[in-house]
Amino acid sequence: MRRIAVINQKGGVGKTTTTVNLAAALAAAGKRVCVLDLDPQAHASTHLGAEPDGKTPSLYDVLVANTPLATVRREVAPNLHLCPSDINLAAAEVELAGIVGREVLLREALAADGEPFDYLLLDCGPSLGVLTLNALAAADEVFIPLQPHFFALHGLSKLLETTALVARRINPGVKVSGVVICLYDAATKLAQEVVTDLAAFLDQSRTANVPWAAAKVFETKVRRNVKLAECPSHGKSIFAYAPKSSGAADYAALANEVLGVAPPVVLGPVKVAADPVEERMAAPVPAVA
Repeated sequence: MRRIAVINQKGGVGKTTTTVNLAAALAAAGKRVCVLDLDPQAHASTHLGAEPDGKTPSLYDVLVANTPLATVRREVAPNLHLCPSDINLAAAEVELAGIVGREVLLREALAADGEPFDYLLLDCGPSLGVLTLNALAAADEVFIPLQPHFFALHGLSKLLETTALVARRINPGVKVSGVVICLYDAATKLAQEVVTDLAAFLDQSRTANVPWAAAKVFETKVRRNVKLAECPSHGKSIFAYAPKSSGAADYAALANEVLGVAPPVVLGPVKVAADPVEERMAAPVPAVA
């Protein structure tokens, strides 16, 4: 099982979009996938068609009331499960303040859960608080969605410092696997410069004893695509909402990179090679009513 935390303390960089659509693509490839929504805004839950009404069990109950994960987990599509969030999760930061070991509550809940998944994707909110620390403590890998802007690189350094601190004190096994470039526009010089600078920084870290020593910038760049912004309001992944869009092509290609079967991606006209993900994209992924 691969436990992947999708993290960036900056909002609007594509965390939830990446978590949900990568999960949908992996599920369509035949992998058993579970999304854990650790953002009190519950955007991943809404994106997958599970409206956060505050009445059904959520990850708040898991962290605060020691409710088993199996109680809150639901299947939202073939091979795709969700442990939802709701606004109550915002209170967890305060309610857990005095709890000893509050950073490892999620890890303990996962250890007690016997459900076999191939991938766990943890969608984190735009902060580095207790909920994100729980994700880092429970994860084996970290994916960092990054918008190719100048200030994004400054925020990245703070996130990497937090990852290093968690690796030293709580979870020695956590590693930053890669950076996903989102909202990419190949026509702008700035985007290309940011990607070049980021790759150079990661190359300089290869021999250092840091969690991101083996990190890479994924070959797949997720292009700007209005369909990616539209599909959450319909409670659908990009593959169910607009399977022939550039957004679907990019996340299918990213999933194949994660699976280790993707060829280099050329950013141009939408064309997805015949591969394990594409072969299952003909039938849209249904959403929960």
